Amino acid sequence: MPLNNRVDADPDELVQLIGPNGERRENAAYDRWVTGVDGPALQALYEDMVVIRRIDAEATALQRQGELALWPPLLGQEAAQIGSGRALREDDFVFSSYRENGVAYCRGVDLTDILRVWRGNASSGWDPYGINMATPQVIIGAQTLHATGYAMGILNDGADAVAVTYFGDGATSQGDVNEAMVFAASYQAPVIFFCQNNHWAISEPVGLQAHVPIAHRAPGFGIPSVRVDGNDVLACLAVTREALDRARTGGGPTFIEAVTYRMGPHTTADDPTRYRDANELEDWAAKDPIARLAGLLDSQGLLPAEVTDAVKTKADDVAARLREGCISMAEPEALDVFKHVYSEPNSWLARQQDQYERYLASFESSNSDSTELTEGSR
Repeated sequence: MPLNNRVDADPDELVQLIGPNGERRENAAYDRWVTGVDGPALQALYEDMVVIRRIDAEATALQRQGELALWPPLLGQEAAQIGSGRALREDDFVFSSYRENGVAYCRGVDLTDILRVWRGNASSGWDPYGINMATPQVIIGAQTLHATGYAMGILNDGADAVAVTYFGDGATSQGDVNEAMVFAASYQAPVIFFCQNNHWAISEPVGLQAHVPIAHRAPGFGIPSVRVDGNDVLACLAVTREALDRARTGGGPTFIEAVTYRMGPHTTADDPTRYRDANELEDWAAKDPIARLAGLLDSQGLLPAEVTDAVKTKADDVAARLREGCISMAEPEALDVFKHVYSEPNSWLARQQDQYERYLASFESSNSDSTELTEGSR
């Protein structure tokens, strides 16, 4: 049996409100968290998922065409990101990894800002306080400590906002994640640990590092946990709302394991066919999160042609704006690397900038000397 199948999700253990074929499943514990999600709300969730999949496909195409240096696809993880992202309040703060572009979309990020780092035009994509979401963290798992620290600050301020941190199954082997959970449990910090278990930490299967479900680790730290079907947008919305309510009312942290699947490569530099069985991909494609919600909507007469056409038009428009923003992005100036390093200027950074300016000027002097020599020899 392949290693990655050793901890495959038991459907009976996962919180699931929409079955793989689009059927609505009752759940006494979680139905109450989605009572207000009516037909238009479901259609909005469907639109969100279609749009971010289109964004993802366009960004992948831009990378293949040489317009981006790299791109981390989220294909297959739309429900986990949209379901949780749409549960958040404006004053909640998100700390993500590099793959949560769907959450960034929910937070209202400017489309061009999503691409700045991947095009090599900036050290970070956006102002974190403009959308209450930190810029993506590439160092695996480090954002969990940032989120816990922020949540401890919320406690000190006496506020009821919540910090939410996203990471993958591979990050749970990092010390930062475990240290963050120790602090979160000790101080009962209002933080949600949202693990998207997409079954692959680059080329390593989840079963290699987790011989029991990942969510089962959290109670050892004193943190309640839940496993949710990560391809079920309604269930992801419900469990996140419950965790947010717990955090806001003094109940401390929650660990959510959203069991999903990374249908694309780890990044556009990766070739998953070298380590992943094609049959596995086919099995998970049958659980596609967008098709699942479409099945539910269709069964309720909520997905007529005019709705799908409107959603497609919206997705195409967003993709066109994403492409235009990428291609028309102004190239950074040489000294832009010193911008936004600190919140205020300081002598240490000014000294480095001065040295770099003189270094660049030396090339201009050399070019001028070469020109004079060439003209003098004529």
